[in-house]
Amino acid sequence: MRKLILFVLAIVIMIAAIYGAKVIIDNKTTPKSKVKNNIKIVTTDAIQNTTIPIIIPTNGNLQAKRRVELFAEVTGVFKSTGKLFRTGQPYQAGEAIIAIDNTEFYSQVKSARSNLNNQITAIMPDLRLDYPESFQLWQDYLADFNVDSTIAKLPVPKNDKEKYFITGRNIYTTYYNIKNLESRLGKFRITAPFSGVLTETMVSEGTLVRNGQQLGEFIHAGIYEIQVAVSAEFVDLLQIGNEVGMRNISDTKSYQGKVTRINAKVDQASQTITTVIEVEHPDLKEGMYLTANIQAQEIENAIEINRSLLQNGNQLFTLEEGQLVLTDVIPVHFSHKTVVLKGVEDGTVIIAKPVPGSYEGMIVITEEQAKADKEEAAISNPESE
Repeated sequence: MRKLILFVLAIVIMIAAIYGAKVIIDNKTTPKSKVKNNIKIVTTDAIQNTTIPIIIPTNGNLQAKRRVELFAEVTGVFKSTGKLFRTGQPYQAGEAIIAIDNTEFYSQVKSARSNLNNQITAIMPDLRLDYPESFQLWQDYLADFNVDSTIAKLPVPKNDKEKYFITGRNIYTTYYNIKNLESRLGKFRITAPFSGVLTETMVSEGTLVRNGQQLGEFIHAGIYEIQVAVSAEFVDLLQIGNEVGMRNISDTKSYQGKVTRINAKVDQASQTITTVIEVEHPDLKEGMYLTANIQAQEIENAIEINRSLLQNGNQLFTLEEGQLVLTDVIPVHFSHKTVVLKGVEDGTVIIAKPVPGSYEGMIVITEEQAKADKEEAAISNPESE
C-alpha cells in the first residue's frame, strides 16, 4: 500500500511540474530581435567640370640674380673709400667699392706719357718740313697733351708716307704701351656695376692685396633666382613664363615668381630638369628656403579629386538609384595627393570619401537621406529616445 501511494504521488508531482512548465512557457513574451542594418552612409558630391590648373610642387634656396665676385688684378695696399668694407654694406651703381694704393704705378704711367710727349716733340721739325699739311694737327695735339690725364687718340696720318714716318719713330708703340698702362691703372679702383650690397668680405682696410686674390662678393638685392629640379615627366608641361606661387618655410608669407630658364638637358642620375624661377620682393634674402608651385598648364572640362577615390587606375564610384556604380574616367595628371580626371559628366554624383569594403552594386544612402530619415522618425515617435 505504501509503495502504491508513493508511486501515485510521484506521478501527480510530475504531471503538475509538466503542466506548470507549459503554463510558464505559454505566458512568456519573446522580445523581437533587432534586424542589423548593413546599409552604409556615404558622403557624396555633385560633379561640376571646370578649368583645372596643373601645379608642379618643388623647392629650393634663393640666389641673387646678379652677383659679382671681387678679385684683385693688381698688387697694393687696400685703402679706405669712405665706407667700411664689411658685409651688409650697401653701394650705389658707380660708387667705389675697393681702392688700392696706386702711387707707384701712377708715377710709371706719368713717366710713359712724358716720354710720348718728348717723342712727338722731337719729330715736329721734320713734320714742318716734310709733311706741312699734318703739322698743325700734331701741334694741336701737343698743346692739349697733359701727363695727368688719359692721353687722347693720335692724329690720323694724311698718307702712307706720313704713317711710315710716325711708325719709324716708335710713336705708335709708345702710345699703345701707355694705353695698356692706363687700362691697368683703372684696375686699382673697383666700382659697383649696379646698386647692391656686400655679402662677403675677405680683406680689410690696410691689408696688402695681391694679384688674383679674392676680396669679397657683391650682389644686387631684391631680385633673386631659385634653381629647382623638376621631374622629367613634366618636361612637356614646362614653359618659360609659367607663373609660380611661392611660400616661405614657415608658410606665413607668399610670393609670386615666374619661370625664366629651362635647361635643355635631363640629369641622368635623377631624371630631373633644372628649372630657374625668378622672384622679386624686398623681404627676400639670399639663401632663403622657399617652396614653389609651378603652374604648368590648364586642363579644361576636368575635375580634381583625392587619389584614394580612384579605383583600378581609371574608374570611379558614382551613385545611381541608391547603389554604387563603377564609372570609367580618363586620368590626365597625377600629383602627390590628387588626380585630375576627364570624362565625367556635369551633375554626376560621386563618392567624396572612400567607403571601406565598397563594391559595385552596394546599397548605400547619402548623409542627407540619413539625416532626413532620422528627423522623420523623431516626428512620428516623439517619445522615443
